[in-house]
Amino acid sequence: MSNPGSRSANYSAGEGAIPRLHLTIPLEMAGLRLDQALARLLPRESRSRLARLIEEGHVTVDGSAAASRRKMKSGEAVDVTLAARPADNAFAPEAIALTIVHEDESLLVVDKPAGLVVHPGSGNWAGTMLNALLHHAPRTRDLPRAGIVHRLDKDTSGLLVVAKSEAAQAHLVRQLQARSVKRTYLALARGRIEGAGTVDAPIGRHPVHRTRMAVAEGGKPAVTHYRVREAFEHHTLLECGLETGRTHQIRVHLASIGHPLEGDPVYAGRGPKLLARQALHAWKLAFRHPASGESVRFESPLPADLRALLASLRSP
Repeated sequence: MSNPGSRSANYSAGEGAIPRLHLTIPLEMAGLRLDQALARLLPRESRSRLARLIEEGHVTVDGSAAASRRKMKSGEAVDVTLAARPADNAFAPEAIALTIVHEDESLLVVDKPAGLVVHPGSGNWAGTMLNALLHHAPRTRDLPRAGIVHRLDKDTSGLLVVAKSEAAQAHLVRQLQARSVKRTYLALARGRIEGAGTVDAPIGRHPVHRTRMAVAEGGKPAVTHYRVREAFEHHTLLECGLETGRTHQIRVHLASIGHPLEGDPVYAGRGPKLLARQALHAWKLAFRHPASGESVRFESPLPADLRALLASLRSP
């Protein structure tokens, strides 16, 4: 229990309740502002979170709401209600429908729709594929990233493999590292591309726009192979194969050769777009099954938005 002069906090919360901290301002903190005193009493909490808790009325002094700049007196009682942060529930199971292409005791293959975030992160702490996996296969809770071994961008559709055991996850990760997992994408690029080609260019964080990736010296090695499947007046449908799996790899590589993906909100520049997302689909996936050792292959049909766009490009 806390007492005047003590820096410890008395914590109370019933099961399922929002935690509350009962603090007492010690003598040496008299004269400090409320936000300054809380920063010292609760060093594990960020100053920004403490400021937000005060602003939202989750902090009281002697039973009344107080402002951050209030000067504190020795012995004053401060109650802090630790309202949940979005990240606190990032790994909660959620009943989100998944399109399961294959499932067995070792793994499952998911056909991810465009718009579904794979893993929780800043701005997307709920409603992700990881949350859906924890609901669909609760045993994945014990695995790193719920068994997810590779990702797709939020607005890229198509196939992902997810492990359901530690052994399967380790096996699949080794295959990815050995570049023996075959991932083939369909990509609609702007402009006319002739024949086949390879982009072998390192990818790293953009030096100015830190949320973007770019071809950059000192980046990680990245290799994308492509070949033409269908040519249109102002677009080319490509089949792309990855040797590596860098963030935004196909998007960055095609943009770097002057043929960004149609609809890409980041790398296609400004101006009208024919699609509300980048025209990229994880079409085929092949790997060795971690239990049987046999080669397995899966294929995902083009989603409706890409089929409609291609049909419009084929129209005279």
